[in-house]
Parts: sequence; structure tokens; C-alpha cells
Amino acid sequence: MNELVVKHLFPILDAHLLTLLRSLSAEQWNAPTLAKHWTVKDIVAHLLDGNIRTLSLQRDRFFGVVPPKDIASYQGLVQWLNALNHEWVHAAKRISPEVLILLHEVTGTLTSAYYASLNPDDEAVFSVAWAGEGRSVNWMHLAREYTEKWHHQQQIRHAVGAEAALMTRELFFPAIDTFMRALPHTYRTVEARAGTLVCVSVSTDIGGAWWLRSNGTTWQFDWHVHGEHPPTPDATVTLPPETAWMLVTKGVSAETARSSALVKGKSQLVEPVFSMVSVMA
Repeated sequence: MNELVVKHLFPILDAHLLTLLRSLSAEQWNAPTLAKHWTVKDIVAHLLDGNIRTLSLQRDRFFGVVPPKDIASYQGLVQWLNALNHEWVHAAKRISPEVLILLHEVTGTLTSAYYASLNPDDEAVFSVAWAGEGRSVNWMHLAREYTEKWHHQQQIRHAVGAEAALMTRELFFPAIDTFMRALPHTYRTVEARAGTLVCVSVSTDIGGAWWLRSNGTTWQFDWHVHGEHPPTPDATVTLPPETAWMLVTKGVSAETARSSALVKGKSQLVEPVFSMVSVMA
């Protein structure tokens, strides 16, 4: 698997966030977002929780709250995490926007420094479960953490009409490249003859293409088909960047994503893309 390098991007992403937050009006802080029942302020609080959890659990190895032993399924873990998130966001309603910004200034710098200290090839504290990994190394773990910061900030930006800052090759492509690592896991139950090729593409110069090849039993990325003259895939789906990131973070429905997608070849082979989720949900 191709290694993702993102640790240098965390300070850049945080700087964009702080600039945005300092510009928001009181009305914008309370604006609804793609994150279901969360307002802009709620997402800002959730991002702060991410920093604090990283410093406490990962850097300091302080597991004050651990999953119950009876969690035996992915969905059970998701429900437990959702409960933790809800508790934090509810408690943070008493925190002012000004204090939230102050806490982000402090914890963001410390979190980025911690990420920069990690050996990318060491085993991570947590696996990237939505990619089907039971164990992960730090470079994949950091890439997942990057997508968390990226997509939640973009949810805020979508709510206030300021999306453009993160829709650049530098910042968008590492996020979508990480999200696409869920493709083999998403296709795990799809039956196809050995050699079947599927191409998932995100349009424009900030996007890219990801190729999956079936060996008759499982699906794997085929990194060797890129170049000036790639083979003709059995099926291709192309999504606009704005649709792609919202689809895999449950920000738009499968039906909405299909309406903006361009499908070529055997359409049934790309149908799993519209159910792909690259977050813990």
C-alpha cells in the first residue's frame, strides 16, 4: 500500500481553522451543518475533543474511559463512540466561542507536535477500522486523523459558505486519498472474476483515480495501472470533489451522489462506491 504523508499538514489545517473561527458571526456559530443535529459551534467543540483525546489517550497514554468489554462488533464500537461524542458536545454548550478558540490555539499546536514526533512505521494506538484494518501503522493512523480534521472543518465551511480554502490539491487530495483506502473493504463481498478492474475517479486537478483489481476472491489496489496509457477498466465511476468527500462522510445520500456521478461500463460494479463510509459511522 502506498504510504500517505500528512503530518506536515496539521499546522496548516489548524491555521485555516483558527482564521475561519475568528471571522464568524454569532449567527454563523449557530448555523446548522451537514453533521445532522450539530451546529457550527458543536463541530468546533468536537474538533477540540479530538485534540484533547489525542493528547490524553495517545500522547499521555491516559485511558480514563475505555470501551466496555461487551463491545464485540463494529457497530457496537460506533454506538459507544457516538455516545462519548454526544456527551462532550452537550457539555461544551456552556463554553463560549472565544474560549473554544483559545483552547484550539493551545491544543492544536501540542497535537501537531505530537503527530510530528511519531515514527510512521510503528504500530498505531488505534487501527483504522473503516478501512478493514485490525492493526494499523502510524502513517495510516495519522492519515485518518487528518481526514477527521479536514472533513469536520469542511462541514463548518460548507455551513458558512467558505469551502474554497480546503479545496486545493495540497489539502484536499491527502484527504480523499485516505478516504479511498476504504475501497477494498467496501468491496469485500462483491463477487467478480479474477482480473476485473474498477476505477474510482474524482474529477479536476485536485482529485485522482484509484484502481481496484479482483483476484477472484478479494479486491486489492492495483498501483501499477497508472500512467499515460492505463488499461480499460470494466467499470469507472467519476465523482466531483464536492460530492466525493460528502458521500464517504455521510453528508449526502447515495441517490444524490449518483445524480452527479459519471458511470461507464458495468454499472453494478461501481454500485458499492455509493455505500462507502470512510468515518466511524
